[in-house]
Amino acid sequence: EYRDVTINGAVSQMYSEMAGRHRAQPGTIQIINTATLKPSECKRDHVLEMHNSSLKYPVIRKVPLVAKKLRTTFKARRPMTFVR
Repeated sequence: EYRDVTINGAVSQMYSEMAGRHRAQPGTIQIINTATLKPSECKRDHVLEMHNSSLKYPVIRKVPLVAKKLRTTFKARRPMTFVR
């Protein structure tokens, strides 16, 4: 089972996993069937943990870019990772 928005994305995940875990070449993998599963039909743990409706993800705060004429290669202080 692979969780993705499209079947093509799920197939790409499968190729990556087979190459990483089993050292399988893409030409040696034969896909027999693809299907979209309902949440009640899922079995794998990493897919089931995404079914929780109260999942929260961190908010990424984007740092505004400095004007080109004010940019330097080296900074004497650490960058700010949040906007005040």
